[in-house]
Amino acid sequence: MGLGYIGLPTASLLATRGFQVHGVDVNPDVVATINRGDIHIVEPELDILVRSAVQSRQLSASTDPEEADVFILAVPTPFGEDKRPDLSCVEAATRRMAAVLKPGNLVILESTSPVGTTERVAQWIGEARPDLSEGQVRIAHCPERVLPGRIIQELVTNDRVVGGLDEAATEAATAFYRQFVSGDVLATTARTAEMAKLTENTFRDVNIALANELSVICDRLGINVWELIQLANRHPRVNILMPGPGVGGHCIAVDPWFIVDSAPEQSRLIRISREVNDGKPDHVITQVRARAERLRDPVIACLGLAYKSDVDDLRESPALRITQTLAREKVGRILAVEPYARRGLPAALLELGVEHVGVERALEEADVLVMLVAHRQFRRLPPAPLQQKMVVDACGLLSLLQ
Repeated sequence: MGLGYIGLPTASLLATRGFQVHGVDVNPDVVATINRGDIHIVEPELDILVRSAVQSRQLSASTDPEEADVFILAVPTPFGEDKRPDLSCVEAATRRMAAVLKPGNLVILESTSPVGTTERVAQWIGEARPDLSEGQVRIAHCPERVLPGRIIQELVTNDRVVGGLDEAATEAATAFYRQFVSGDVLATTARTAEMAKLTENTFRDVNIALANELSVICDRLGINVWELIQLANRHPRVNILMPGPGVGGHCIAVDPWFIVDSAPEQSRLIRISREVNDGKPDHVITQVRARAERLRDPVIACLGLAYKSDVDDLRESPALRITQTLAREKVGRILAVEPYARRGLPAALLELGVEHVGVERALEEADVLVMLVAHRQFRRLPPAPLQQKMVVDACGLLSLLQ
């Protein structure tokens, strides 16, 4: 249920491992694309996997669920403007799936979710199918924990944490994952499995917040933060992460808020780390604005829109937010360089007059270069033209140039 960044790789991997897989998505264009053997997202090796799975008839897709033995929920779990979790997609998918459930089925929630969501899945199934008594359908949580750009590999090699609502559900889900996961499959409770994923991403968010706060302090004190971190990390027990324009993606930028929502009085450090990272784009925008104010008609090139390097994922992207804000505030004429935007710029940028250009044109026309994402293509920029530009390096790209 859900054929996005997690659902489609999982479905195609299972199909090539001998499972008969039926994928479900609410978007008919996505369904049609997959049934042609094509993909709608960028992920290494995924196109080969999907084409093979569809051609072998092990994978098909539609907008409606069908009867099955195992159901995997891999739908979005965003938050609203108030930072409260939005479980509407999980609820909608669960209620649609419930119509075809039968005794003995295994339901696995893979979507990263607030603590207690697996219990709510059971509640929604019970409301939709009162004829199914408690325990007839086994329900468990197994959060995805893969890195975009390495999803296919990590679906197999990474350890998985599996927690059921009862012992039978835990055993069934654990046995299922052991059929295709080479890493360890670790059994626990559903609530602990939910909290484990949130904790993993919160750990990273808190550490990124330290790096981002250091970068703001260094800007104030006239210190090169990239050199500073490199020197500090020579200590054998120090490993400071690299700062960036903020934190994006559907995990690290979102999951800590689920903990804050569940235990607001006890999560002070987690909250302030989120606020530090959410505030970093404003710091970058201030730096760009200060440079643009020196020019009569500034041309500003934003290098990168994705939330991290070498992916096309724009979810919660600070680079996208920065570019959109600069355009909305008319700081200058805005050029966007995003090599992975193969379908063009998001409508929100086009409506603001942002131009989608290549690196060469950006170097030729821009007065201010805003380095937001260290894509592989940007690491080969020639150094000479950069010396003639005003540069805001929010991702350490200058230190990575080959």
